Amino acid sequence: MTNLVEICDLKVEATTDSGRHVEIIKGVSLAVAKGEIVALIGESGSGKTTIALTLMGHARPGCRISGGIVSVAGKNMVALSEKQRAKVRGTEVAYVPQSAAAAFNPATTIMDQVIEVTRIHGLMSPDEARTRAVELFRALSLPEPDTIGSRYPHQVSGGQLQRLAAAMALIGDPKLVIFDEPTTALDVTTQIEVLRAFKAVMKKGGIAGVYVSHDLAVVAQIADRIVVLKGGEAKETGTTEEILNEAKHPYTRELLAAFEPKSRGPVAAAPTSPAPLLKIEDLVAGYGQRQTDGLPLVRAVEHVSLKVEKGRNLGIIGESGCGKSTLARAIAGILPAAVGKIVFDGKELSRSARERSRDQLRQMQIVFQYADTALNPAKSVEDILDRPLVFYHRMDRKARSARIDELLDMVRLPRNLRHRRPGELSGGQKQRVNFARALAADPKLILCDEITSALDTVVAAAVIDLLKDLQRDLGLSYIFISHDLSVVEAICDEIVVMYGGRKVEEIMPAKVKTPQHPYSQLLFSSVPKLDPTWLDGLQQDAELVRAYCRR
Repeated sequence: MTNLVEICDLKVEATTDSGRHVEIIKGVSLAVAKGEIVALIGESGSGKTTIALTLMGHARPGCRISGGIVSVAGKNMVALSEKQRAKVRGTEVAYVPQSAAAAFNPATTIMDQVIEVTRIHGLMSPDEARTRAVELFRALSLPEPDTIGSRYPHQVSGGQLQRLAAAMALIGDPKLVIFDEPTTALDVTTQIEVLRAFKAVMKKGGIAGVYVSHDLAVVAQIADRIVVLKGGEAKETGTTEEILNEAKHPYTRELLAAFEPKSRGPVAAAPTSPAPLLKIEDLVAGYGQRQTDGLPLVRAVEHVSLKVEKGRNLGIIGESGCGKSTLARAIAGILPAAVGKIVFDGKELSRSARERSRDQLRQMQIVFQYADTALNPAKSVEDILDRPLVFYHRMDRKARSARIDELLDMVRLPRNLRHRRPGELSGGQKQRVNFARALAADPKLILCDEITSALDTVVAAAVIDLLKDLQRDLGLSYIFISHDLSVVEAICDEIVVMYGGRKVEEIMPAKVKTPQHPYSQLLFSSVPKLDPTWLDGLQQDAELVRAYCRR
């Protein structure tokens, strides 16, 4: 089999804040054959994305390719001029980013963005490009393929946006597609659909792929071979079966062991205090102009009631677009609810955050799913963490500096990252800064919206342990919105399953193996296994279950 990609003794240098040069990729070599999918696996900061970006001749700001050869279809991407590389990008090599939300322009229609590469490179006429785009939308199992292109990015779900990013990458008929953590932000049922769509399109077109991920179970479904990375070095390479069943390197075995976070263990009985920390009654929230009945045009949350006891955690799960994040935003007051009551720590809150007191805002914090869009790219980590310390606690400069060190320690980040900007951090590091910012307020309740979705399994397991430690030390409560059911099982005392804006079932972690509602059964059967045959053998009729839920 001919190799389409050959990376030989690749070295990448980064420049530190003090001007020192540090080698972050240390002589990595790997090959990808035509039509083969090779996965790059490793913890956050291991060099996965850095290596993948060199396939386009690109290095992040502050980094440079300092040695080695990166050959794609016979072209050494390192030796090409920037103008020559620009001709290759989008035509021979294409990229699907981790955060599709950050990759799309919110002011331009989806179709115009998907076909833009065909216009830039003069690949085909606009009409041909639109026809080809619709074909890709259909192949990627997108709903309403003939009209979805006329929408704007905010008008589609996260899973749909991720597949649209793949359509954008594939429209130029590339020989190689780089997938950079494309399913980490997706719920399990959507992830299955996206993986199946990616796999079918890649196989049908005979397209080679480099799949960057921290999730071994996902990689097992799509990759032919796996390269395990740590600290900028390749620790182990083998076929998917070899890595899963006969891992030799201790780090690979650590990744496999961290696949499922440790369970929470026996759950204490609910506190007997008469008032829960948070009580939501009959909440309705959504988007669009209010109608004559005062309800929004699009109702994303329909009459949901729930409660969170002090020192306990509630998990909210459901597929992309089911209303989980809208519910979190309504509780936080970012998106004021149209109907319903929010009682926090014994006091009824205003539905809008603007009408809540500073102390009420401090006590309930939210950590957003996409760290890329949640952090100000122009500010340093220190500035980002400094702001809540001034706003909520009015600390002086010396106290703030000491507290920032403590916060970085809490989220397992080196203190010397405080002067870096978000663009200089890995996806996992950005998400931990996002979480540290919430901790800076000293809250009683943290709404966690997919906070581990960008973290590798080892770091995610450490963050879950951290959340448990903080809960024990500080008496925190969490509402944990996640598509990772093993994470929810590990930390939550109760789990609410949502579909179509409604609560369909509430279950205890001990009963997750035997859910009663058909949709809950679909969710729990959609969790990928460390078995390369699992996806192909999965028998589900998701649409039948969804039709049942819509009745």
